[in-house]
Amino acid sequence: MSSEILINVRPIETRVAFVENSHLMDLMIERTRHKGLVGSIYRGEVVRVLPGMQAAFVNIGLDRAAFLYVGDVRKDVGLDEELLFDDNEEQRNGEKSSSREDADHRVPIQDLLKEGQTLLVQVAKDPLGTKGARITTHISLPGRHVVYMPTLNHVGVSRKIEEEAERDRLKAIVEKLRPAKGGFIVRTAGEGASEDSIKADIDYLVLVSKEIFHNYEERKTPGLIHAELDVELRAVRDLFNEDVTQVVVDNQKVFKKVHKFVSQFMPQLKDKIVFYDKQKSLFDQYDIDLEVSRALERKVWLKSGGYIVIDEAEALVVIDVNTGRFVGKKDLEDTILKTNLEAVREIAHQARIRNTGGIIIIDFIDMERDVNKEKVLEQLKEELAKDRARTNVLGMSALGLVEMTRKRIRPSLVKTLCEPCSYCEGKGFTKHKQTVANEIFRELEREGSFAGSSVVHCHADVADWIYAEGNEMLEHLEARLGRRVVFKVESDFHIEQYELYTTGGGVTPSP
Repeated sequence: MSSEILINVRPIETRVAFVENSHLMDLMIERTRHKGLVGSIYRGEVVRVLPGMQAAFVNIGLDRAAFLYVGDVRKDVGLDEELLFDDNEEQRNGEKSSSREDADHRVPIQDLLKEGQTLLVQVAKDPLGTKGARITTHISLPGRHVVYMPTLNHVGVSRKIEEEAERDRLKAIVEKLRPAKGGFIVRTAGEGASEDSIKADIDYLVLVSKEIFHNYEERKTPGLIHAELDVELRAVRDLFNEDVTQVVVDNQKVFKKVHKFVSQFMPQLKDKIVFYDKQKSLFDQYDIDLEVSRALERKVWLKSGGYIVIDEAEALVVIDVNTGRFVGKKDLEDTILKTNLEAVREIAHQARIRNTGGIIIIDFIDMERDVNKEKVLEQLKEELAKDRARTNVLGMSALGLVEMTRKRIRPSLVKTLCEPCSYCEGKGFTKHKQTVANEIFRELEREGSFAGSSVVHCHADVADWIYAEGNEMLEHLEARLGRRVVFKVESDFHIEQYELYTTGGGVTPSP
């Protein structure tokens, strides 16, 4: 399987695409003025403790206070070591995790934190919408092969490394090399790594941690003390391995930076770093921008003629599967099964590209046979197993609905590249012109009868509808109120906007 990492660099943003067999499999975008915060470490100050939510707001020097949940508070501020857990994905894939029963017996946050207290914290989730960043006091420093957790004392191996002999080998190496303090999780990329490579990783991460704690002591106000790597280096660290045929970079400065990084941590792979200097854009050369445009569409067509519709709301993402133009060849159940199976592959693919996260509801086409429902579920789990983000599929309901979750750390592609429609204000709809006309008529009725006339300033489409189809209502209203009503078109008015003026000088704006 041919895999490539493409790094497209421009002054205002950097885009990284992971491509397998000429198909876009993952996309990361980082803009110069809005860099992601996940992984960065701050000196924070508790500004408010909320016992009712078992959480606290912490000032880390950003526009909005960060959110700290009680489960993310480490032992050195009062929490029992056995109840600790790390929100880092690699640790969740390790051998040890907190149980729900443990969570129910955590020490109350009001006994752990107080206003004005300073903390060493790490961003676990970027700010999303109106929410501030989610932070944790469990510091985790990811390297090439291992994740170092200076505040914990645990050694584990990613569950994605399944061979028991390899797990034992890696664990023995880390136990031998690790310092007196701190814990480690061997990452999936650590499978097959030599002892020397792991030692280099550990030595580097221990050095970084010492620098972080030194900077924490030196800094006296809330703010950044350690920034996560830039997106291009994160991508190389997390995605680059022997299976990747090349890393293509279209910027000379970034090419040198990536080459230096790889030479230091993966010297055997440095010859795979390639500089792209052709006139045609790198992403155009691989048709990446076409895939990105497709990932921003609400409707995504399947090769068979079916399609899926993806709606991203505030609290969840809803995906609807339809047969569309696909009519099948055998019978209805076979047609539905084929459409659902094809949709599964596209859903998993779109989830990765769009970075869809949180709760996801998939409305598959109803199937009568249980064996077909199982086929769809198994195919979904198999496709999601390729995803680097943690996913959890809860099963299929009698209505054909599948509930699942996908870990969300950074904003989705839609939230990154788009903004709510300025015209409909993100609602996704505007009032029908007849609805606005009826609101105007009711407002005129509320004014009652008086001598003179009324002038209504409104959108052209509303005025056109009233004269074309609402003329009868207008005549009825003028007769009932005993005054003339005149409409004046305002070219810069929103379709829902109107203002009523009377001969007495009063004005009634639209609500």
